Amino acid sequence: MSLAGKNALVTGGSRGIGRAICLRLASMGAHVFINYVSNSAAAEETEQMIVAAGGVADILGFDVADSAACNDAIKDLIKNFGSLDILVNNAGITRDGLMARMKEDAWDAVLDTNLKGSFICSKAAARSMMKKRWGRIVNISSVIGFAGNAGQVNYAAAKAGMQGLTKSMAREFASRNITVNSVAPGYIVTDMTRELSEDIQEKIKAEIPLASLGNPEDVAGAVAYLVGDDGAYVTGQTIHVNGGMYM
Repeated sequence: MSLAGKNALVTGGSRGIGRAICLRLASMGAHVFINYVSNSAAAEETEQMIVAAGGVADILGFDVADSAACNDAIKDLIKNFGSLDILVNNAGITRDGLMARMKEDAWDAVLDTNLKGSFICSKAAARSMMKKRWGRIVNISSVIGFAGNAGQVNYAAAKAGMQGLTKSMAREFASRNITVNSVAPGYIVTDMTRELSEDIQEKIKAEIPLASLGNPEDVAGAVAYLVGDDGAYVTGQTIHVNGGMYM
């Protein structure tokens, strides 16, 4: 599944799942653009990893929730490199807390980045894809968007909203040969899960039929399928990568 000649933007691509996606797409021949909002060192490290492996990458720093910054960055990308063929909406944040105590700014911050950011980036990217009559958009959702989770009403709402966004965009863009899908990870080994105590991690594993946490590469593999030739006839769908936690 070669992506040679394709330009791919991965939001939140500097660490964790985003980094794994960047590395996988670059290994398939894509020119990868690594988006970050605050951790430039991590983005540079991801770029260096791609280059060391023989790939091509550039860094794009902007906040996906800032429509002006997002539009300008994607406009410049298309102007300088000809097109944006693949977009992976991976950027996301958490502001956890019980709903009864959650402040509106915690709700707004998560919805703005996780859901609105996906809308803004997709809208900007779709212009190039429609003109070229080819494109791949993958939204990184979450098992929490399907199963819910106490203390994460904002995150669950944003990730559930991404499902409606995915399906509606898939219907709108299909006539232009643009597919839109989502990948919903379960508990994946990242900086966030590494901070959990061993007891909590064991409790999580007990709820997963495959009895282990996933790896970022597991998610990257699903993305690779959806943007490659093998996934060309798949649109409006969700691939669950959760070890059977949610079926």
